[in-house]
Amino acid sequence: MPPARRFIGARDGRIERGRRSNPGSHRRSHGFSRWKRRNIPRPFRRVRSTAAPARVHGGVAIAAAVLLRSRESGRGDSAIIPASPDSALRAAQAVTIRQLPDTLVNQIAAGEVIERPASVVKELVENALDAGARRIDIDLEEGGVRLIRVRDDGGGIEPDELPLAVSRHATSKIASLDDLEGVATLGFRGEALPSIASVSRFALISRRAGGGHAAMLEVDGGRVGTVVPKAHPPGTTVEVRDLFFNVPARRKFLKAERTELGHIEEWLRQLALARPDVELRVSHNGKPSRRWKGEGDLLSEVRLHEALGEEFARNALRVDHHGPAPAAGAAQGLRLHGWIAQPSYNRASADQQYLYVNGRAVRDRSIAHAVKQAYADVLFHGRQPAYVLFLELDPRRVDVNVHPAKHEVRFRDARLIHDFVYRTLEQALAETRAGAAVGVAAPAQAPMQAVAGAASAAAPAYRWGAPQAPLGLQVAEARAGYAALYGPAAVAAAPQPTPALPANEDPSLPPLGYAIAQLHGIYILAESADGLIVVDMHAAHERIQYEKLKAAHDGEGLRSQPLLVPATLAVSEREAEAAEREADTLAALGFEVTRSGPQSLTLRSVPALLAHGDVEALLRDVLADLREHGESRRVAAARDELLATMACHGAVRANRRLTLPEMNALLREMEATERSGQCNHGRPTWARFSLAEIDRWFLRGR
Repeated sequence: MPPARRFIGARDGRIERGRRSNPGSHRRSHGFSRWKRRNIPRPFRRVRSTAAPARVHGGVAIAAAVLLRSRESGRGDSAIIPASPDSALRAAQAVTIRQLPDTLVNQIAAGEVIERPASVVKELVENALDAGARRIDIDLEEGGVRLIRVRDDGGGIEPDELPLAVSRHATSKIASLDDLEGVATLGFRGEALPSIASVSRFALISRRAGGGHAAMLEVDGGRVGTVVPKAHPPGTTVEVRDLFFNVPARRKFLKAERTELGHIEEWLRQLALARPDVELRVSHNGKPSRRWKGEGDLLSEVRLHEALGEEFARNALRVDHHGPAPAAGAAQGLRLHGWIAQPSYNRASADQQYLYVNGRAVRDRSIAHAVKQAYADVLFHGRQPAYVLFLELDPRRVDVNVHPAKHEVRFRDARLIHDFVYRTLEQALAETRAGAAVGVAAPAQAPMQAVAGAASAAAPAYRWGAPQAPLGLQVAEARAGYAALYGPAAVAAAPQPTPALPANEDPSLPPLGYAIAQLHGIYILAESADGLIVVDMHAAHERIQYEKLKAAHDGEGLRSQPLLVPATLAVSEREAEAAEREADTLAALGFEVTRSGPQSLTLRSVPALLAHGDVEALLRDVLADLREHGESRRVAAARDELLATMACHGAVRANRRLTLPEMNALLREMEATERSGQCNHGRPTWARFSLAEIDRWFLRGR
């Protein structure tokens, strides 16, 4: 049998869309007139009419066919559309405004708030946390579709307040506009419980800590029952059975049991990271599924290990940075803390990116953009960073009432927040030097180590067009910096080919140890206090050269080069307004731009280093960033890309034989260079193999 195909027909002056298993037989029995086949274009020849030809004119049928083809396709459905503008007008005039019943209102609200079982778990657990719960038990059946039961040991609800708890816009968390503007609780609208109760078989059982007994209220698909006594310990239990039983259209869009359970577990993982003081127990189909112990503080590595695994915990770099002093500006009161993964630990997707604003898990494009920019210089192309970040600020500076499910927020000072996050993480990642131990990152406002600052200041300015030295590793210069790091005794030992290392770990030894050999002209092998260090000499030297070029260019600043003939750019009106508003910012980036018309700009000067590139496309990208994020690093990124290419060509190549003093000098410069753990392209520059790991290779000690 041929596959079913769409047909469009006219009945009683209306166009109907449906399905026919064999449109050919339908045409043969009813037929198309020769006139219609000649006058209706070929793509719409399956338009037919059982009424007189005058009832459905060719133009109306064709317009209806175009409309139906543009609509979202369905399966086994039928849509009736007015066949003429007159009938559509008559139908519109017949509609009157009416008040919707409460059950329908709650079901509409449920469509915004309750997307899937994970949304129900989120709302119920957030209510438990707002009630002060320290232990929450979540019981699930069939991925939460058949049963969701959330039991907590929180403050509970009075019996006479139970009917109010399942009515719309009834809450104990806010009472005025001032409370809404400074809301600090996870929930505040009073929509969750009535929305859930309207699309499920719902039961609410609660008891106050000092109450004599508990009370229970049942709601069946929005029909509220009566309050009855019930035996229950202090706290609250909410049961949600047969989710979407009365909304089949929503239920059929739910995924498989394993998929829905995965969404619930992922949200609970987000919660576990933010609330390590709360114990969470999850069971599925009567079997214990997961448990998070509530025995840690917010910066406890125990909860981090439980939620994200040992590998993330081993590569996590702790960040804790407060905003500047009150006299420094409006960033006072900001705090960013949490963990960011070292660039060597990266992901193919953004599955380990968690952001919390005042304890609420959110998604924010501005902050995600800031994090991406901070990692841009150290992350391999196409890879995603991993992080768990907590941003704390005055609740009145952030609006959480902008998304039905509270997944997004709006900052009053979005540009300031973006810059604060970027600067904090950029400085934290700059401290990830080769050989450095993973730990708490230095505060972003703290000055860099003296040796790093001295090395940057001592780096000579790049001589454009001058030939580069073959390697540029002067042992005498490296020993001076090395002395500042590790003292004169270690300098005296540095040139030795194979210095003797003590059996125990000596803090005066360099992190990357001493070079002992070169492997295949590509890798440097070094002996450290705790094992073996392997260094990719080209990638390491490339990063060193790159950072020197950036430091030299930053010292000179961005110079502008006037254009011999000013260029005129045709832009949109929004881009022209952004260019006029951000004229000072563009001047700081090397662009001299003036508005010459409603939709035109005149470009007079461009950044000197990028004058031979596509500066017009770069300017458009800069304007787009300024409109969306309030700042742009397009010019800096383009400059860095050029400097990275120069550093790559000037770095030592494979099969270049180095002497032991040259290898040791390279190791010392790696220890003093920012971001030396990765090359300019994001590849790792070194690896460590502990002595215990090497012993396991040869089964020593067994």
